[in-house]
Amino acid sequence: MIYYPSSAGGGMKELFRKVGNRSSEFHQEVRRVRREGSYIYEEFMPTGGTDVKVYTVGPEYAHAEARKSPVVDGVVMRNPDGKEVRYPVLLTPMEKEISREICIAFQQAVCGFDLLRSEGRSYVCDVNGWSFVKNSYKYYDDAACVLRKMFLDAKAPHLSSTIPPILPWKVNEPVQPSEGLTRQGSGIIGTFGQSEELRCVIAIIRHGDRTPKQKVKLKVTEEKLLNLMLKYNGGKPRAETKLKSAVQLQDLLDATRILVPRIRPGRESDSEAEDIEHAEKLRQVKAVLEEGGHFSGIYRKVQLKPLKWVKVAKSNGEGEDEKPVEALMILKYGGVLTHAGRNQAEELGRYFRNNMYPGEGTGLLRLHSTYRHDLKIYSSDEGRVQMSAAAFAKGLLDLEGQLTPILVSLVSKDSSMLDGLENASSEMEEAKARLNEIITSGIKSVNSNPEKPWMVDGAGVHPNASELLPELVKLTKKVTEQVRLLAKDESEELAEASSTGVILPYDQAKALGKTNIDVDRIAAGLPCGSEGFLLMFARWRKLQRDLYNERKERFDITQIPDVYDSCKYDLLHNAHLNLEGLDELFKVAQLLADGVIPNEYGINPKQKLKIGSKIARRLLGKILIDLRNTREEAISVAELKSAQDINPSVPIGGREEIDQRFKSQSKMDLAGKGSFTSEKSMDQEDDEDKETKYRLDPKYANVKTPERHVRTRLYFTSESHIHSLMNVLRYCNLDESLQGEDSLVCDSALERLCKTKELDYMSQIVLRLFENTEVALEDPKRFRIEMTFSRGADLSPLEGNDSEAASFHQEHTLPIMGPERLQEVGSCLTLEMMEKMIRQFAMPAEDFPPPSIPQGFSGYFSKSAAVLERLVNLWPFNKH
Repeated sequence: MIYYPSSAGGGMKELFRKVGNRSSEFHQEVRRVRREGSYIYEEFMPTGGTDVKVYTVGPEYAHAEARKSPVVDGVVMRNPDGKEVRYPVLLTPMEKEISREICIAFQQAVCGFDLLRSEGRSYVCDVNGWSFVKNSYKYYDDAACVLRKMFLDAKAPHLSSTIPPILPWKVNEPVQPSEGLTRQGSGIIGTFGQSEELRCVIAIIRHGDRTPKQKVKLKVTEEKLLNLMLKYNGGKPRAETKLKSAVQLQDLLDATRILVPRIRPGRESDSEAEDIEHAEKLRQVKAVLEEGGHFSGIYRKVQLKPLKWVKVAKSNGEGEDEKPVEALMILKYGGVLTHAGRNQAEELGRYFRNNMYPGEGTGLLRLHSTYRHDLKIYSSDEGRVQMSAAAFAKGLLDLEGQLTPILVSLVSKDSSMLDGLENASSEMEEAKARLNEIITSGIKSVNSNPEKPWMVDGAGVHPNASELLPELVKLTKKVTEQVRLLAKDESEELAEASSTGVILPYDQAKALGKTNIDVDRIAAGLPCGSEGFLLMFARWRKLQRDLYNERKERFDITQIPDVYDSCKYDLLHNAHLNLEGLDELFKVAQLLADGVIPNEYGINPKQKLKIGSKIARRLLGKILIDLRNTREEAISVAELKSAQDINPSVPIGGREEIDQRFKSQSKMDLAGKGSFTSEKSMDQEDDEDKETKYRLDPKYANVKTPERHVRTRLYFTSESHIHSLMNVLRYCNLDESLQGEDSLVCDSALERLCKTKELDYMSQIVLRLFENTEVALEDPKRFRIEMTFSRGADLSPLEGNDSEAASFHQEHTLPIMGPERLQEVGSCLTLEMMEKMIRQFAMPAEDFPPPSIPQGFSGYFSKSAAVLERLVNLWPFNKH
């Protein structure tokens, strides 16, 4: 059994011996580990979706095969003969030593064991006596030679040295010429001949369609809530607490249920407006925590920050202690990936599989399964981003089943690279202040360069923005009032049920993991998803209050994107509620948001570049490292092939020799150069080892192009990082150190980007690195980069004229726009130029943090990693 933590969606996967094409089943509803009987539980180890089976014949021989892991989706890959698909792979020196030690320790010459490759290390999880390969001529030929020598050494040692070490029929077997690499070319930026080979695909992708993000703030003085804060912050009266796990949120829900008034107070029974508002917010907190019927910490989190303290005597009477008497509670919720978002991500994954790897098509699956596709997927800490990454992987690799096992097996979290705006917070506040001035003053900007409209301050702001603001407020009030009336009936039903002591049953429909529209809720006239009318009203009421302060007669333009977000969501998912004026509100909000959203990341190109480089600095550094590692490996392969062409007697020792040459060259670069492209921290050297050591065995793999190798890096993040990265790519030439250089993005693309107001859900920036094998190794044009971008699901919910658009509306899903060029057709952006242009905005490799185990998903066993480490050190293999 595999139990998944609530932070990844929860559930349990049952593994079993293959039955037909299944080897496991996922049970979403099982959320607690078995406690009846005796079981051993240990931390789950992510392996990238692949298991390795090793078969020994004596301590000096081991044959290894990789197969698709049953923990991913439970579907067994079979060949046309019905056999499970496996591919021979090369073992590392450490794995070979492990194999030798197992033979000796178990005193079993012919045996097999299972190997897990996780986070750069290899672990043995199972040893089977008298195990052998099902289908491999190589294995049986080798086994015959090894066993023959073992028998002769034991019974006729005088003959052992006289008999050739290979089988008689292999002596005169002609050497099979190695097949050349598949020539692919490009198809987006123009034709560069048939000598190009795709080497690397890097994509930075925004998450899919989500529910609106929301926040509730309230000051609490209730002792139950203050005690809860102390319980989870270690009893420190001045320390804040974050509640995210299922246990913590359940404690908060239990306390809130007690504190929420049984009967909804009216003004006649409670004249204090603040008390009424406080009770409403507590009721909202309770409704949010009960939403969906179970806790998934990646969607809801609570902060408790102490505000006031008093001195109290210690229990022993000696001195005084501080005790908090007031705290600020901040509940963040919403932003949940919808069924539409999941479908969008899967569809984009399928598109990548069929279009981003020219010459491959569905062959990408074979490339991946044979260790020739080096895939790594990274995600920020947000639940919607993690689930988008998992859904994309499902489409890319043609997987089946639920997303939770895919998420845990294939996706790594890196919040420091893909989360957070803190580094640029002051610059963004400055930009918003200037933007507010432009919009509210009504001053129309004059562009001194009409050919480049993107160079003006506040480009894209509507010329009549100040006149649209009052209309926005009026229409927001109109929609909010309609939702209030819908919520009133629901609130009365809840009050009646709670007054009788009956708690309404949770929504057990697992709304957070739905893949289809809830037809029953829509037929009943309820909001789509798991949001009730009470929460829907709370969402709109907050927007109405925050958008315009009637007492101060002041607009808050930072709320415009949130109004637009809610309008778009309700038009797409709640059109059946027929809210009058919602379509008019959407049109006004869109006109204003088109100017606000892109300018929040800088009011002009130079400010956009400054903010973008601060937000995306670490991501840019990682992208450069990815490209450089790809180039160094490709050069190593080319040098070895060239050496073999000159002297055919020089063998190419498979991927191990290539890897060794690659690592040696990297270390020589480190010693002789001082630029960013050649310097690497220990962390990156360690990561490089992980990326290059696991390879297909080219001799017996039954693969036409065993030397073919493609690196794919997928980074899933939020809108802020997409905007920031795009701003660096298009405006990097404005930096003083690059005066006179052209932009990485051509003028026609700059104009399109200026007209592109929103980088919507599933928008993406894609970099593909091609190698021209007919160009000299030292020529910069040997490595060319192709840049494209997509606006994502950038289609208005009101655009439903044709039948195709109508079908999308029926499914609550907007289509994703295709890729657009960022370079002129036929242009050649070399990797050398790319490095030169963005190097000063990227985090240098030496500034990356020291080596650490990538962040996984916290489960039930917080200390098991340390236990595993101690076991490894105690195990006799370690001494070698």
